[in-house]
Amino acid sequence: MSALMIIRKSKAEIEKMRAAGRIVAAVLKELAETVEPGMTTGDLDRLAEQRIREAGAIPTFKGYYGYPASLCTSINDEVVHGIPGNRRLREGDIVGIDCGATYQGYVGDSALTVPVGKISPELERLLEVTRDSLKAAIGKCRLGSRLGDVGSAVQSYVEPLGYTVVRNYCGHGIGRAMHEDPQVPNYGEPGRGKALQAGWVLAIEPMVNMGNHDVKVLSDGWTVVTIDGMPSAHFEHTVAITDTGPEVLTQIVD
Repeated sequence: MSALMIIRKSKAEIEKMRAAGRIVAAVLKELAETVEPGMTTGDLDRLAEQRIREAGAIPTFKGYYGYPASLCTSINDEVVHGIPGNRRLREGDIVGIDCGATYQGYVGDSALTVPVGKISPELERLLEVTRDSLKAAIGKCRLGSRLGDVGSAVQSYVEPLGYTVVRNYCGHGIGRAMHEDPQVPNYGEPGRGKALQAGWVLAIEPMVNMGNHDVKVLSDGWTVVTIDGMPSAHFEHTVAITDTGPEVLTQIVD
């Protein structure tokens, strides 16, 4: 898609996306509380699909370009797009859970990475830094900012701390389709790129590696892993740009 096709959402459309976002947030909250050693990623996927459909929504990922599941579940060195199945979670793992739901024709998309039981201090720090880099990026989602400011907020936060940002995959616009313009990289130069407009809705999703930023896709055609085998974390929110600042549509409510 061309950047000229960026779709500004009306207040009514954002309200529908807000509803989709609430569904995704509720599902992710339950999944995060459910994760424990011994369960399979398939267990998480079945629970997610059940909850999404109970809410009157559709699992956006299922069937998307042939993807076979309702979630992406990415463990340890898996960056994104891990396919749920019979793999059992083990004490000390981290698992990224990416969830999308379509409600009344509009999509909510969010992800988080959670510990499985007790994890090492190094992994705790990776999760904290990635989560905080998303907060930094969301803070730039206001009128007067540019796309480069959003990506730079992630990069300039994580790199001085010794981490790297994945460059092969990025955030995106979102609305009736899961992937719309513009692309939202997790790196960039401040002051560069398109100026953010009220009515844009963006899925912002830092993918942060403990090692270098190089990744590859496994033979299943989906799962993205770090080439050096080091752990990776992934956090994502759907964010609306408004006249008064960013609104996180997928915010988890305690």
